[in-house]
Amino acid sequence: MSQIFLKTLFIAQLAFLSACSPNTNSSSDIEKLRGQWVVINYWAKWCKPCIKEIPELNELNQSYSEVTVVGVNYDGATGESLATQVEQLGIEFTILAQDPAAELNQPRPVVLPTTIILDPTGTISHTLLGPQTLASLIKATQQSP
Repeated sequence: MSQIFLKTLFIAQLAFLSACSPNTNSSSDIEKLRGQWVVINYWAKWCKPCIKEIPELNELNQSYSEVTVVGVNYDGATGESLATQVEQLGIEFTILAQDPAAELNQPRPVVLPTTIILDPTGTISHTLLGPQTLASLIKATQQSP
């Protein structure tokens, strides 16, 4: 089966099993994504630079099968509140139910947006501060444009 199909199937199964919202998963799911690049984006509904980069993150997630984008709501919104924010902002990537900072042995970001890039071995390769473009995300994840 193609990587795109498997990635889509995996994400669909996780979304179906999630109890928080149709687009939310636990941070332990990051471990299941080993073997591909993982882009963890911290965002908040009040953060204008966060909102600006959402289309770039959506495009990366949809167009590059070796990359999976997941988000973390900085304010810890859950349930219907989180689902409403995700819909209003047009977020199309999976949102983690829990902040993975402790799991990654990292301090919680103090600047938004913050994007953490994990290489296919699960090692942090970059921590990007501020809004990202598709070009900067492609470069950080070593993809071909």
